[in-house]
Amino acid sequence: MASGEGFVVWFTGLSGSGKSTLAAMLAAELPRRGVHVESLDGDVVRTHLSKGLGFSREDRDTNIRRIGFVARLVARSGGCAITAAISPYRDIRDEQRRAIGRFCEVYCECPIEVLERRDAKGLYARARAGEIKGFTGIDDPYEPPRSPEVVVHTDRESPREGVARILAKLEELGYVRPAAQPAEPARTGLVPPHGGELVDRFVRGETRLRLLERAAGLPRVTLDERGASDLELIGNGAYSPLKGFMTSRDYLRVVHERRLESGLVWSIPITLAVPGEDAGRLSLGSEVALAAPDGRVVGVLELVDRWTPDKDLEARGVYGTTDVSHPGVASLRSSGDVYLGGEVWLVDRPVVPQFPEHPRDPAATRAAFEARGWRRVVGFQTRNPIHRAHEHITKCALEITDGLLLHPLVGATKAGDIPADVRMRCYELLLEKYYPADRVVLALYPAAMRYAGPREALFHALVRKNYGCSHFIVGRDHAGVGHFYGTYDAQRAFDDFLPGELGIEPLKFEEAFWSTVVGGMATDKTAPGGPETRITLSGTQVRELLRAGKLPPPEFSRPEVAQILLSATQERAHDQAA
Repeated sequence: MASGEGFVVWFTGLSGSGKSTLAAMLAAELPRRGVHVESLDGDVVRTHLSKGLGFSREDRDTNIRRIGFVARLVARSGGCAITAAISPYRDIRDEQRRAIGRFCEVYCECPIEVLERRDAKGLYARARAGEIKGFTGIDDPYEPPRSPEVVVHTDRESPREGVARILAKLEELGYVRPAAQPAEPARTGLVPPHGGELVDRFVRGETRLRLLERAAGLPRVTLDERGASDLELIGNGAYSPLKGFMTSRDYLRVVHERRLESGLVWSIPITLAVPGEDAGRLSLGSEVALAAPDGRVVGVLELVDRWTPDKDLEARGVYGTTDVSHPGVASLRSSGDVYLGGEVWLVDRPVVPQFPEHPRDPAATRAAFEARGWRRVVGFQTRNPIHRAHEHITKCALEITDGLLLHPLVGATKAGDIPADVRMRCYELLLEKYYPADRVVLALYPAAMRYAGPREALFHALVRKNYGCSHFIVGRDHAGVGHFYGTYDAQRAFDDFLPGELGIEPLKFEEAFWSTVVGGMATDKTAPGGPETRITLSGTQVRELLRAGKLPPPEFSRPEVAQILLSATQERAHDQAA
């Protein structure tokens, strides 16, 4: 920090004006300047610190005083407190300014007609209709600041432009050092989880037994295969900071902006879809037992939200298409027509673990990395066997990191994908023969594949950050399917965010192949020659060779891996014939 003293950045503005997004982006950037940051989001504060307060002027002022008190403590300890709350009244904001001293007020200015047009949650329309009383900007006043340090016109400035101007003002005030100055010493531990804390929603011991007993008398919802996978990954912290299935506020923000309501980057909706008749018998504010596909009660949902999504909107936003030939869209269409939201607690794993000798929880991989003394860890997501091209890029990544997390997805995939048990035999053999044993951890990612291309690439990276990875490999057409996405669209998606917002560094690789010119693995960047000098095969070509009883060439796949795939193909053909 420029002076060693703390300060407060106070975002104010109408609902939907971009406060949370800018606050999250700033919170991600300031640690790169050596500043410790604590974020106080208005919605989160109301859930915890100000629970029970209403929206009268007196209660609003009490809420702001509580935020200001905590922010002042953070600043007094030498950190930066970032607050993002509407804080509609000028006098209470000015009171906080006087009490805190080192204070930067950021006014997110946006015309109300623009806010109403882009209001995905429909709050302004409901307020206009009289369904929401005391809504700031409609029937309760908002008093703009008279002399804020920064005004960001969020209707015509991009978030990046806004954050750049805020940082410039903080530098001018002497609160932070210019970016060109050396930062504080680099961190010494593993990368922190997304949101700063690894979530754990499993209950144990006597608490588990009591919850199981209570769950026996609750209304029940049975999860499908994807829902069961998502529940486990919420429970073990792989989906941190999520503590449950998304509410409509997070869901809509993710669909439209690839961010949670808090402003944190998050690109895939994690929702619990149920049939309308099941949803109709559930009451908001109640608990719901969650059953695995095999009928076991494995968790409890604290139901706080229930809504009917616009699935066309979700399909276009997440998958970029409404075409049902896309497996993700097909899955979306076949799921229940009502979504349930709320925090969850787990009493058992929803999916009986496969391959128990390999870790599947973030706490376990983090412990393994710590035991090896790793700090820079690269993650590699795969739903296919590892061929020579994958081997090449993972070994290139190993040259600049301490270790590799080989992290195959073992949840639901589309028809035609190679079964997990076959792939695991391939991975184990390949690691045994061709990788240094002390540089690789083979772990399981028990998720369902969504095939969401660029959005899923971002999602995979954030999840691997929770598993302890500082770097993530993004190859050609990551998480793609068919011809729905461009070859490198997934790589470009990472450019939409500041590096600090993601907290994990993408390693972008071009398509690798065996070059007959250089006599080894290469890419366009490292080998001359045209297509005739490159040995590479499509998935379809590999399947045709295997069905014909032929091994792919050794330039494409290690012979031992190819033999496992050939044997599995022949066994499957024999079983089908029988």
